[in-house]
Order: sequence, then structure tokens, then C-alpha cells
Amino acid sequence: MSTEKEKEKERKMFVGVVWNCAAELKYLLTALLFLCSLVTILQFLPTRFSLSASDLRPCLSSPTAPTIVTATATATTATVSLSEDRNNTTNATTTATAPAAADAPTDVILLRQPAPPAMEKDQVLENGIIKRAFNPFGSAAYNFILMSAYRGGPNTFAVMGLASKPLHVFGKPSYRCQWVPFGGSGAEENVENQEPIVTDGQKILTDWGYGRVYTVVVVNCTFSAPVIGGGSGGGKLLLHAATNGGGDTNFNLTDTIEALTESGEDLKNFNQVYSAKPKYDYLYCGSSLYGNLSPQRVREWLAYHIRLFGGKSHFVMHDAGGVHPGVMEVLRPWMEKGYVTLHDIREQERFDGYYHNQFLVVNDCLHRHRYMAKWMFFFDVDEFLFVPKKSTLKTVMDSFSEYTQFTIEQMPMSNKLCLAEDAGKSYRKWGFEKLVYKDVKRGIRRDRKYVVQPRNVFATGVHMSQNTVGKTTHKTEGRIMYFHYHGTIADRREPCRRSVNTTDITIDGIPYSLDTSMRIVAGFVKRFELKMIGSVLQRTRQ
Repeated sequence: MSTEKEKEKERKMFVGVVWNCAAELKYLLTALLFLCSLVTILQFLPTRFSLSASDLRPCLSSPTAPTIVTATATATTATVSLSEDRNNTTNATTTATAPAAADAPTDVILLRQPAPPAMEKDQVLENGIIKRAFNPFGSAAYNFILMSAYRGGPNTFAVMGLASKPLHVFGKPSYRCQWVPFGGSGAEENVENQEPIVTDGQKILTDWGYGRVYTVVVVNCTFSAPVIGGGSGGGKLLLHAATNGGGDTNFNLTDTIEALTESGEDLKNFNQVYSAKPKYDYLYCGSSLYGNLSPQRVREWLAYHIRLFGGKSHFVMHDAGGVHPGVMEVLRPWMEKGYVTLHDIREQERFDGYYHNQFLVVNDCLHRHRYMAKWMFFFDVDEFLFVPKKSTLKTVMDSFSEYTQFTIEQMPMSNKLCLAEDAGKSYRKWGFEKLVYKDVKRGIRRDRKYVVQPRNVFATGVHMSQNTVGKTTHKTEGRIMYFHYHGTIADRREPCRRSVNTTDITIDGIPYSLDTSMRIVAGFVKRFELKMIGSVLQRTRQ
């Protein structure tokens, strides 16, 4: 009996404890439910999301002291010397150096240079005049953004980059070039016994004022004597970019940029290309490709021009965001054949220049391939070169051999008028095959495109070069021209919007005339593509 009473007493005590601790038990049960759910979810996650002891080790280890880097957001260091007196003109030098080592501490504090001076305040002068204070913060644009640098001869180099447009429009920035030869072993450290060579850089502004926040600058560095390095050869080209008080007359900031590092082997390779016959007869330098491009139009353009240019030709394309997977499928067969090289230049979109920085891109292409081609072409992927039936591209180019540069006449084509006989089957025809009506309105100055012999060109533009050695001619009518299908390259729809059954028609005040020059060659181009790369692109979409 007493045992039953004791059990009843223990049961009541347990119930009382549970009742008094109900809130705490709720939290406990909730926590257990959450942990069980988390363990269940982790079992279904990919391994890259799983946790291990190595993931928790940094949290448990003692923190390391952060590394202070005086630099911009890139992994470079910089040294800057400044005077503390704001009232006097201050000279500052920023020297860019190599990226930090891979095993460097991950905690990095980035400090801007120069350090901001103490805030100035308004003052009341003795004569009662209030002298107002102006305190600058931040930086509106970079002094110079390096894209590339190339040797152009025994004593000359070209440096391509972007620079602040207001600085060049309203200031007087300057550039100095310095060649620092390596020592006998070719090592960068052995330069103390070598004599660096310095010369003034000649800046060339190639975009004719079209720049936006940034403008394109080509700096020509021509030294008084050949620069070949010391010992086994090699050296580095430094570019000293000075603002000369532009932006703030109290400061003359000079950035030292390591534009080019050249080994002895690099110099040997250059000399071989420099002295040899050009590898290509014709090389195409394309502008920035951007937007939602039509794979079919790109397919047609490539097949047509590779057939026209022949086996000793090459095409350099630049992807500024326009080479999506569909376009890449069209480029790949020709890349595998060695006809096309693609450059990814999407990073330049960070810097606000004209038309996806196309002036910068074409100048890089010019100097990168300057000694690899006899002739270099500059036009767009909605433009098709054409030579009359009784001529070939070779005979036309040979007729201009005495000129460094010649421009090409434009034939503007309608991007929506098609023949009525193609109705219902136009989707099976190529763009240049079915768009056959030419704008014949007179009295209009139309843009031209151009061709150069690159060895005689220092810098270039989009419609022509103004920095050449030798003669230029614009009298090319009847010998070579280009058909311009404006807007079709970025139109993913069927281009035929209106069917016409006449040779001449006027629409919206613009007279058009039938021109079947390109239509006639379409069959030859299709057979050429099939012969070269097979049927891999037969199902290409608009």
C-alpha cells in the first residue's frame, strides 16, 4: 500500500515539474526539431555546400593581422609621395607593381592614395572678405587604363589604353616612355649596370572626340636608338603618365605603368615576324560585337568573306557581350579550321567609352597583327565586300599596292524589302540573297570603310586612319564596294517585311532599285560552306 502511495506521489511530482517547465520544454523541443531538419536537408545538398572541419578552422584559429595595401581595388600595390602643404603644387608618383603572392593573407585593407588632407574651412579675412573652402573627395576617372603594348620595330613601341576624356580635353597630360633593359641573365633584378633609355611619348587621340567618360589614347614610344636589352636581351617598357595639374592644379600626379615586359625569347620571335613575309594576305579586324546578334546572319557573313578572302586570310573577332551560345556555335567550326580568332573584351564595359570602346579594340588589333598581314580590313558584320564579276579581290588589291590606305564606297540596302517571288519560301534563303533593294537616293554623304597596309599605320579609327605614312585614295568607285544591310545583324526575326514585284519603288520618300549582285553569288557561298565545314550549321536559327 505504501508502495502505491509512493508511486502516486512520484507521478504527481513529475507532472508538476513538467507543468512548471513547460515554456523551457517548448524551446528545447523546437531546437531539436530544427537540428533534425537541418541534418536531413544537408544530406541532399551537393558536396560543394557541405561543411567540414577545414571550413570551420579559420573561425576557430586566432585572427591574423590584416595586410594594409595602398592601392586601388585590384591586387596591386602602390607607393605615393605627397607634400602636406595644399597651398603649394604637389608632385605625386604612383608606381604600379606586380600582384601580391597567392599565399598572402586574405584580410586586406585597401587605402586610397593620396591620403586626404585635413578639412579646410571658410575663413573671414582681415578686409572682411569671406574666403570659401573647397574640399575634394574621391576620383572621377582613372588617369590611364592599360589594355596592351606591342613592339613595333627595333626602337619603337605602341601602348594602347583609355584615359580620362576631360583630362585630355581641358588639361595637358603628357607621357614619358622608359626602357629598362634586363641584365646578362635576363633577370629583372640585374639592371643596375644597364642604362635605362627615356623618351617623350607621342599621344594619338584616335576617336576624334567621340569619347565619353574615357577617350582612347595610343602612345607611340620611339627611342633614339634600338632597344634590345642587355646580355641575353629583354627588358621592360615603363610609361610615366603625368596629369600636369589637370583636374587639380595643386597636384601633378604621375602614374608609372609597367606597359610591357619582354624576354630575350620574345625579342627573337618578334625579329622573325618583323623580317619575314606576312603570314596572311588579308586580315580582318572586327569591331566590338554586342547585343542579341543573329546566328544566321553571322553564319552568312563568315562563309561569304572567308570564300572571298581565300586561304591566306584570318578574321579577328571581339566579343563585347554579343557572342551568345548561338553565335558561338557558328564561330566554332571556323575557329577549329584556323580562320577565326575570338577575343573576350567584355571587361572593357566597366569603362564608359564610345560604342563599347571600339576605337581601342581596333587599335589593339592593328598593332597586335601589324606584321602578320599584307592588308588589313576594317568594316562591320552587317557589311559585305563586293568586287565586280570580271575582277577578283587579288587583282583589286594589287591595283592599290602603291597606297597605304584606300576607302570603300557604301551600297545601302533595304533591311525589309524582298521580291514577291520569294514569298512563302524566303525563310529558306539567306539574308543577302533575299534583301535585294538598294537605296539610290542621291546627294547624301555616306560613311565609308577602309583597308590599310598595316606596317605604315601608327593608329587607326573606325571609318579611316589619320595616322599613316604614304598615300590615301578615295577613288575606288566601280572597283570595290560594300553592301550594307543596316540593323539586320541584331534582328532575330525573318527580315522580309514587304514583298515587292517591281524593279523600282519609293517608300517613305526613299527611292529603291533592284540589285541582285549579292543574290547571284549566294549559291556559290552555300556550296563553299558545305565543302569547308560540312552540314554542321544547316540548322542555324535566326
